[in-house]
Amino acid sequence: METAQKKRILVIEDEVHIADGIGLNLSLQGYEAKISADGIDGLNQWRSWKPDLIILDIMLPMIDGFSILKTIREQDEKIPILILSARGDTKDKVKGLRYGVDDYLSKPFDLEEFLLRVERLLRKKAWYDPDKREPETRVFEGNHYAFGGNQIDFITFKARCRAGDIILTEQEIVLLKLFIANAGKPLSREMLLNSGWGYAKDTTTRTVDNFIVRFR
Repeated sequence: METAQKKRILVIEDEVHIADGIGLNLSLQGYEAKISADGIDGLNQWRSWKPDLIILDIMLPMIDGFSILKTIREQDEKIPILILSARGDTKDKVKGLRYGVDDYLSKPFDLEEFLLRVERLLRKKAWYDPDKREPETRVFEGNHYAFGGNQIDFITFKARCRAGDIILTEQEIVLLKLFIANAGKPLSREMLLNSGWGYAKDTTTRTVDNFIVRFR
């Protein structure tokens, strides 16, 4: 990866050995990594450094990870955020999703899996990067859909964009089909929640908002 193309990754982690290990391995992959050891510095670095992706711990000094996540999402719904935390119970994961996290990985974690998740989030970011968008043309043929230089295969769950191939989840495919079938029509938040997650209409979560941002 050339220097001019390096992606910036902000790691907000107070455990020095973990932060240093993450920073080193991200650098070896060609990314530019910056470490913040507490919540206040993490928010300051996010505002000033403008990273492409954030790796976020939950248990942090000064400001906890959930508060950081909520603050960032109030101002930026697009930046990919990966929570990396020892708190891996379902309650914390659901809370993270409701606050708008893109991915959640529990400690201890496998390095290869972590790096693949980072790569996947950065590739998804390229889909809605205004500087990389092409004039949009849409073609729908059978199980394939093409738009603005991107292609989706509904059989293999594979999407192809300028940044490379992305493997989509079944849930993402369901929502993509829903958007395509209703192109130009307003869809209620309740309809999206019910179709994509099977939630009751009174369920409160920001997960659907992040999916909408990603598809845009």
